[in-house]
Amino acid sequence: QLRLVESGGGLVQPGGSLRLSCEGSGFSLDLHAIGWFRQAPGKEREGVSCMHSSGSWTDYADSVKGRFTISLDSAKNRVYLQMNSLKPEDTGVYHCAAAWGCPHNVSETAEYQYWGQGTQVTVSS
Repeated sequence: QLRLVESGGGLVQPGGSLRLSCEGSGFSLDLHAIGWFRQAPGKEREGVSCMHSSGSWTDYADSVKGRFTISLDSAKNRVYLQMNSLKPEDTGVYHCAAAWGCPHNVSETAEYQYWGQGTQVTVSS
């Protein structure tokens, strides 16, 4: 069974950091493009980042460039999203997803075949 499981969310103050983890089971993440998305209450789902297979290329939404970093640990079959300098507007449920390639626009979702259940990130003082 192919699964993605996110972890690492929580409550953090503005300016703080969190590292989200997306663990794959049943397939190798380094053979897929892995994307991170987030959705805040009452808002549309927003693409945050995408990484091509084996970490060969990465893309970020303008809103997180310079603050978030996506990376791959092949040995652990995990993709991480390091989030620094967090802002209240970063609050939402963060999902990872797997596709055969990153879309042209980081917010496009049609290519993604597998999705995790999400992890909540709350940035608040």
